[in-house]
Amino acid sequence: MTPWRPTPSLVRSCLLALGGLAGGVVAGLDVLVVLAAPFVVLAAAGVLGRPRHLPRVASEIDHHRLHEGQGTASRLVVDDLTGVEHVTRVAAPAPHVATRPTYGASGALVADGLPVVELSPRRWGRRVIGAERVALTGPWAGWRWGPTDLPEHGLFVLPQTAPYDSRAEVPQPDGLVGRHRSRRLGSGTEFEGIRQFAAGDRLKRITWPVSLRTGELHVITTRAEQDAGVWLVVDGLRDIGASGGIDGEASSLDLTVRAAAALAEHHIRTGDRVGLLVVSSDRARVPLGSGPRHLHRLEGTLARIRTDARSKPPSRLDLGAGAGSVVHVLSPMLFTPLVTATAGLQRRGASVVVIDTLGDRTTGQDRLALPSLAARMQKIERDDRLRQLAALGCPVVPWRGPGTLDTVLHQLARRAQVPKVRSR
Repeated sequence: MTPWRPTPSLVRSCLLALGGLAGGVVAGLDVLVVLAAPFVVLAAAGVLGRPRHLPRVASEIDHHRLHEGQGTASRLVVDDLTGVEHVTRVAAPAPHVATRPTYGASGALVADGLPVVELSPRRWGRRVIGAERVALTGPWAGWRWGPTDLPEHGLFVLPQTAPYDSRAEVPQPDGLVGRHRSRRLGSGTEFEGIRQFAAGDRLKRITWPVSLRTGELHVITTRAEQDAGVWLVVDGLRDIGASGGIDGEASSLDLTVRAAAALAEHHIRTGDRVGLLVVSSDRARVPLGSGPRHLHRLEGTLARIRTDARSKPPSRLDLGAGAGSVVHVLSPMLFTPLVTATAGLQRRGASVVVIDTLGDRTTGQDRLALPSLAARMQKIERDDRLRQLAALGCPVVPWRGPGTLDTVLHQLARRAQVPKVRSR
């Protein structure tokens, strides 16, 4: 264990006290004894104030699971503060984590309370915080314990749910109960219309005022109470651009993850069932579900997305959503197999919406530089893919926050009501 050691100030005080007393006695100069007297007092106080025990120091953080922008505090736990006058701690810097004090260094007298380091993660994902060095100082700054290294803590940062809301109905609800009305007629409470009585209709559905006025039996038709099955397909293959956290510029993966979290929270809040598919080298899939617990599972899966430039992406993709599903594909659309799989979903009858998360990015000042030319060629290929998807009837919209999908979902809902001709 780390022992208590004398500080340089105590060593200097002892040397000056001994030197002054010895010089005064040997040389017979009273002035040297008078000058050495304060150092004698300081040296005696420091030597007598030596702590007699070896402390045990640990650090704890208040929260281990946060959203982007939220904060927590790292606190020291010392088993015995007897003989300790001052505490100093210096936290190691962590990527995308803001600290208060700014540089993570703080100190305080024990009488005023142990120093606290406040931490705030600025980007989603797993963060390592709490690695720091701590030193304790005895009375009169005579003895020091440490500095000693404290172990780090893991912090799980969930993506920030950007403010999002939509008044549009999901095109093809296919579940149990929820806020969105079904397009299929059935037993429910949502009024659809009035039609003539047919064989098999329930007698309690007869509307007698209309029947008496027309002279023929009429019944009330309702819509089935169903919720929507919404799939979120997240492109986690590459991260385009540099991430500045929630305070700076967002990379393509930042836009993708935050948009997926916002959509998941919106649909689950309205009672829909939401599933998640992460397209990456280590593919992750969350089945359809609803409720707060399922939302935490979705956000946790999004926060675990990692991109590896050395990993080889799959050559073929199967998004696994069949006809009748509502699929939101969140991607910069730079990966050809993902574009092909999206087109396949559109052909199978799913309601597919491509949400462009590339963002507004320029190719740089020097348009003749090789990186700039490569980026322009890649953008031309990407625009061609998006035009082909639009020609198939798959809408492509850039992510703009609240109201991004209102117009598109209204169009898809009207399209779902149009009778379709199928060849046999």
